Amino acid sequence: MAGIGTVVNVLAILAGGCAGLVLKGGLKARYQQAVIQAMGLCIIFIGGAGTLNGMLSVRDGVLTGLDTRGTLGMILALAAGSLLGEWLDLDGRMERLGGWLKEKASRGEDSQFIQGFVTASLTVCVGAMAIVGSIQDGMTGDPSTLFTKSVLDLIIVMIFSSTYGKGAVFSALPVGVLQGTVTLCAGLLAPVFSPAVVDNLSFLGSILIFCVGVNLAFGNKFKVANLLPALVVGALYTALV
Repeated sequence: MAGIGTVVNVLAILAGGCAGLVLKGGLKARYQQAVIQAMGLCIIFIGGAGTLNGMLSVRDGVLTGLDTRGTLGMILALAAGSLLGEWLDLDGRMERLGGWLKEKASRGEDSQFIQGFVTASLTVCVGAMAIVGSIQDGMTGDPSTLFTKSVLDLIIVMIFSSTYGKGAVFSALPVGVLQGTVTLCAGLLAPVFSPAVVDNLSFLGSILIFCVGVNLAFGNKFKVANLLPALVVGALYTALV
């Protein structure tokens, strides 16, 4: 059922937030880093598996080689998409938005509540997994990416709520609205797109998810937000070729 991924994600955030309120005082930085790196490693393998699934050609259970047509589309989509994303500076805009919101939050009367809400919301809302997972859920009914994100968000919000308090728990609201909207729009567009376009979106989305995993495990190596236009370029390429 389309939308179940977002429902599970919201419930996971609420559960993580409540667990964090029970813990209080926060987890030590080294424990936080260890858990985040472990989650990053899991996401690397998940993204890699999805990417290989889109690149390898299998017939009658036998691996026959690489799908060169898909590989060419991948190269063109990522090259053109990264140029467009860099020109639009999507990653920089998101960082500036986060900085602006945090600055405003620190001036509020209940600054800890607002800062917890803003920090957690930016972390769990803004990212490739939220967009790609919602598109996959809406178009193909596959919520697996959002299920993975749910586990990650549960841990992240647990850490934030143990540090900032109940404000972090309310990050479930923007997640529900954003991912629910993207899932709904993707579901409405699904009948318009051919199966090849949907498969290509999942393929490119897996590459972006792989990049998210690398960033979590090894530090920010990729500006993943700047790669998001590759999804649009890839869909157009597949539809026209």
